[in-house]
Amino acid sequence: MRNALGLMLASVIAAVVIAGGWFFYSSRAETGAPQTTAARKPDPAPAKLSAKDDVEVTAALSGKQVAAAAPPPPPAPPPAPVAQKPACANPNALGVSRVVEIDTTGGPGFGFDHFKQFDFLTEKEVVLTFDDGPWPNNTPAVLKALADECTKGLFFSVGKHATYHPEILRQVLAQGHTVGTHTWSHVNLNGKKMTEQQAKDEVEKGFSAVKYALGTNPAPFFRFPQLQHNPAIVNYFGTRNVAMFSTDIDSFDFRKGATPEKIVETVMTRLDKLGKGIILMHDFQKHTGEALPTLLARLKAGGYKVVQMKAKTIFQTLPEYDEALLKDLKVPTAATNARPISSVVQTVSQ
Repeated sequence: MRNALGLMLASVIAAVVIAGGWFFYSSRAETGAPQTTAARKPDPAPAKLSAKDDVEVTAALSGKQVAAAAPPPPPAPPPAPVAQKPACANPNALGVSRVVEIDTTGGPGFGFDHFKQFDFLTEKEVVLTFDDGPWPNNTPAVLKALADECTKGLFFSVGKHATYHPEILRQVLAQGHTVGTHTWSHVNLNGKKMTEQQAKDEVEKGFSAVKYALGTNPAPFFRFPQLQHNPAIVNYFGTRNVAMFSTDIDSFDFRKGATPEKIVETVMTRLDKLGKGIILMHDFQKHTGEALPTLLARLKAGGYKVVQMKAKTIFQTLPEYDEALLKDLKVPTAATNARPISSVVQTVSQ
């Protein structure tokens, strides 16, 4: 009995030893560790890995090159502004120092020869104004001189001349100048035989003629011929919201014997005395276009700057004068023929 128990105990011990050895062998083989019977110390607790460490460990275990995780790249900077093509090819041009917008409500007046309420020019500022055009050769000469210096003017067109040469007046507008009016036929509105109705007709027909030539409404700017301010029309312009222009500096380019040199000296002498002002010239006169390059150069050399005047709103002509003008010009009054040329003829290739 004792022998049987001994054999049984020995068998159990042997089985335990064999099983333990097999388990030890299997666990070491799976990790690739050397098979040794030496006693093992318990493994330390795994260290907490950062996101970067985790990626690197994974890469090492997989045998592949894996880039470490990185924070997202910063947003790309905004694109640099596209360089704008210079508006003026002449880097030393006189240019335009500022543009002023005129609210013509109530018919304000400008030019100290007749109107002293609105002193808007600062020292060394001038406004370039031209009367009586458009006219062949002379107006284009003025436009070229202004374009060469990248500067702008204010043109007061005679209605008849506008109907004679609408293509020239459209060039004035296309080059960015302001276009106002100067009556229909350049008549003196203070003439002895001039009635109030006749004066009104001269004014309104002039506006309609300039509109017809331009294909669009002109600015609500007006200069009285010969600077003769008819009191009734002054009041009338208050109701029509038309700004009136006199002058500060008269070039006297219309006088007999005027030469380009005299025109320049007349303007600069007066301007140097006043220090600023609205300059009156005439693009109808040949010598004005001839004098203008030198005059603009003198303005620039003297530190003077050009201010351009624009209107806040356009002028609305009266339909009855538009229709009367078309009848006088013997223009068909059908709606299709009354359309502006820009809506009928367009350049699609050049």
